[in-house]
Amino acid sequence: MDNNRTAKHETENFLTVRLLMQGKEVGSIIGKRGDNIKAIREESGARINISDGTTPERIVTMVGTIETLTKAFRMICQKFEDDLKQTCATIPPITLRLVVPASQCGSIIGKGGAKIKEIRESTGASVQVASEMLPSSTERAVTISGRLESIENCFRQICQIMLESPPKGETIPYRPKMILSTVHAPIIFANGQAYQVQGQFAIPLPPNELNAFGHLGATIGPGVPVPTVGPLMPNGLQTNRSNMQTQREITIANDLIGCIIGRGGQKISEIRQASGANIKIADLEEGSQDRHVTISGTPEQIQLAEFLIHSRIASEIGGILITH
Repeated sequence: MDNNRTAKHETENFLTVRLLMQGKEVGSIIGKRGDNIKAIREESGARINISDGTTPERIVTMVGTIETLTKAFRMICQKFEDDLKQTCATIPPITLRLVVPASQCGSIIGKGGAKIKEIRESTGASVQVASEMLPSSTERAVTISGRLESIENCFRQICQIMLESPPKGETIPYRPKMILSTVHAPIIFANGQAYQVQGQFAIPLPPNELNAFGHLGATIGPGVPVPTVGPLMPNGLQTNRSNMQTQREITIANDLIGCIIGRGGQKISEIRQASGANIKIADLEEGSQDRHVTISGTPEQIQLAEFLIHSRIASEIGGILITH
């Protein structure tokens, strides 16, 4: 009887956490012949499943207690830090994205943003909850960034909140897809790879997908061409752009804002010109580690501006694409 109670208690304390990663990141934690992921599973005690590799983004699902999940998370972060040490003279913050049911995001944010502020202040990590749900789902991306100890403590606190505030109603999980429609999405090049902007994300395009598109001119930086006429249809003709003006607010860690602005405001000026969007960066609020960035324009202009901003951050911290 006692054994049954113990088993039930342990099950009740089990939590499922989903991480959204790029294929390269997943390859790093799997390791050659799967050695790394095997070690993480065995040493942490967490159950870890990785979605198939047919999509540019993959879901890493971890199941366990807060202790086992935190240990697995730390080992994953440690692997990313080791990778960064090989490519960067100065180790940038580690950044990971959690996929969280929207019904639980309110508990992470707290009333008037009090809880998320508390997490940031107590851990020193940057925490950003996406304002929109991931495509075809009822889940939102929660991006956490910081040094190893900070991001580990931040992850533990978020897990505790998720355990204490289970999701309400039905959750439609986010499933990464291959390339969506190419008609309405802007195309951009970065570091020799073509990407298509899909909502909040930039999806890598295979080379054969580019053959249907017309000439892409202008540059936002060395070797980074961008469309000069907006998104093109497969026949090379420009699509009808929406004239509807809207805006989106994102938050960027204050220590990364300089790479977006550039010397004398050069980079932010290039991003405005290339995207056609209006971008305003608010002053740093007292006690905050983040800056609010308001992007306004057509939905396409906002998507492209947001991607260019994140591409600037990615190039600054060693080529790891960060998405909001």
